[in-house]
Amino acid sequence: MQKIVIEGGRPLKGTVDISGAKNSALPILFATILGDGPTMLRNVPDLQDIQTTLRILQFMGAKVANGYPKSLKVQPNGMKHCEAPYELVKTMRASVLAMGPLLGKYRQAKVSLPGGCAIGARPINLHLKAFEQMGASIELEGGYVIAKAPSKKGLHGAKIHFDAVTVTGTENVLMAAVYAKGQTVIENAAREPEILDLAQLLNKMGAKIYGAGTETIVIDGVETMKGTEHSIIADRIETGTFMIGAAMTGGSVKIRGADPETVEALTAKMNECGAKISIDKDTNEIHVEGPKTLKAVDITTAPYPGFATDFQAQYMAMMTVAQGTSVITETIFENRFMHALELIRMGADIKIEGNMAIVKGVKKLSGAPVMASDLRASAALLLAGLVADGITEVHRVYHIDRGYEDIEKKFRKLGARIKRAKVKF
Repeated sequence: MQKIVIEGGRPLKGTVDISGAKNSALPILFATILGDGPTMLRNVPDLQDIQTTLRILQFMGAKVANGYPKSLKVQPNGMKHCEAPYELVKTMRASVLAMGPLLGKYRQAKVSLPGGCAIGARPINLHLKAFEQMGASIELEGGYVIAKAPSKKGLHGAKIHFDAVTVTGTENVLMAAVYAKGQTVIENAAREPEILDLAQLLNKMGAKIYGAGTETIVIDGVETMKGTEHSIIADRIETGTFMIGAAMTGGSVKIRGADPETVEALTAKMNECGAKISIDKDTNEIHVEGPKTLKAVDITTAPYPGFATDFQAQYMAMMTVAQGTSVITETIFENRFMHALELIRMGADIKIEGNMAIVKGVKKLSGAPVMASDLRASAALLLAGLVADGITEVHRVYHIDRGYEDIEKKFRKLGARIKRAKVKF
């Protein structure tokens, strides 16, 4: 077991490079199943969830070769198993994304019900209902979802209307529909940049997808798809995490390799808080200057292009040291305030009322041993440690390794006193 140890009180200064987006790389890796021939992917982050996905693909029979820099070649020819077993997927919710491509191309899929962060119910019933509308039969057996398409005809196109916006549901149906007979229309589709990235990859492979990035996506089924080359987009959540870190420590940070358009909702709120954020139009570099005094500003999470739920924990950490009182309303996940209790251990003044957190800023946080409950909570606790007096120890750092590449090294490059250490029992 490992922990991350932080000595707070130093402003972040310097330049940081953003890695490829985990939430884009995962569905794209599963999408390589759909091609006849190898797909070369670039800007792939080295994360625990990526390694788990590669093990799932290799279990199925795909061949994976690592390249340089940060490249992977996936050869799906020779697939033997249309299954994602529990032993491999128990820690990663995104494993459910194997279902769409397997069902679409091989007309069968056996996928263990997913695990991942404990931040509330994230049911896959919307995925399964959509697959049934496309002609699949669904059974639940021994903790597995067993999906089968008609053996001769395969899936057929359908009009899918999601009752609630679902990112993984949109991705799963998108991948299943590329081989479906006829046309599939997804209404109330997720609009995240990762959806557009996936669609662009699939179109390079030979799919016919229109409207990705909007509320309505149209897919005309094709009979064959090929391998291709593709570069993963920048991780907007990592981008936002470093933006918040720069602002709350009163630092000055240049962020390279990011896409400023994908963090516009966060940028607007941070400007209200008093941070100075400028964008170099030639290089797309984001420059964040932290204010002397942060102002408390309310936020409400919403599907993209609204304020992302994946920024909520980090933003709460910033509000703990802002002047005034802010109200943080979480509308996506019902259990995503578990980091609040750990922030309170560090001296934060937070009250939870239903899906709202009322945060009254304090002058200083105090270092303490804290426990990460999920991926973004881990980042929030690291950020809190950067501004706290004394030493902060963040435990259960395996959560952060699922979604941030070399995060303590990147913070250390910016001047933070942060290191990884073994937990002594």
